[in-house]
Amino acid sequence: MGALDGRVAIITGAGRGIGREHSLLFAQEGAKVVVNDLGGAIDGSGDDRTPAQQVVDEIKAAGGEAVANSDNVADWEGGRRLIDAAVEAFGDVNVLINNAGILRDRMLVSMEEAEWDAVIHVHLKGHFVPTHWAANHWREQSKAGKEVDAAIVNTSSTSGLIGNPGQANYGAAKAGIAAFTVIAAQELQRYGVRVNAIAPAARTRMTEATPGLSDVVKAPSDAAKFDVWDPANISPLVAYLASESCPATGKVFLVQGGKVQLFQPWTLTEMIDKNDRWTVSELQSEMKQLLG
Repeated sequence: MGALDGRVAIITGAGRGIGREHSLLFAQEGAKVVVNDLGGAIDGSGDDRTPAQQVVDEIKAAGGEAVANSDNVADWEGGRRLIDAAVEAFGDVNVLINNAGILRDRMLVSMEEAEWDAVIHVHLKGHFVPTHWAANHWREQSKAGKEVDAAIVNTSSTSGLIGNPGQANYGAAKAGIAAFTVIAAQELQRYGVRVNAIAPAARTRMTEATPGLSDVVKAPSDAAKFDVWDPANISPLVAYLASESCPATGKVFLVQGGKVQLFQPWTLTEMIDKNDRWTVSELQSEMKQLLG
């Protein structure tokens, strides 16, 4: 018995890296998988259907069930077709893993408008669109009296939750995804849908292209040593969050190697309160309490 027996899962950005590992593990745990990938370069350019089909072939060779899909997850009708593809292939959809993304790193003063727009489009809209259509599918099922037990797992990043120079576009999108996760969890719980997010730390085309990370994420020279940057380390948590037995919703987790850590959302801490309108001169003195 697998942890995901009978579950139908859509995984976006699943042709390579972390998404590929998700797909292989989900199939191993009994899920039927829709492997979605445009097959583009890390900057979003290009279109190669081969990676998604290769993952499907691997799954089938191991005795699993999967189909490839190349719809653009940031396109309104593409997102609708993606959900329809799961229903047409396997009769339903129970899990959505939003994983697709691109990089166009640049310091803020040098960033072009197109570099900002492309990253926000693929990451933030690329999470919203499939979630919108999947949520509508589950809402209709719930309204029809069906008991829904569905799960969405989004992909945030420490670049957004903690910050990383040179990634204002990527970090803003990833912080938005974390906020989107919390709100979607609040809205969709009534329909039997849980929504969580991960901030993964692993060796991918993106991390290998990130300044300062290319050497850090290398595999250990000793094959017997645990590889904390192996992207396969990320997938067990995602599979758990997608399982029927998982109670979590509205949470964001850091996952790297064997470490899983819960993020604390934005939290109010120290306060000053005058019970009247402040003057600028008063704030110049009293704000020291908040700023340490």
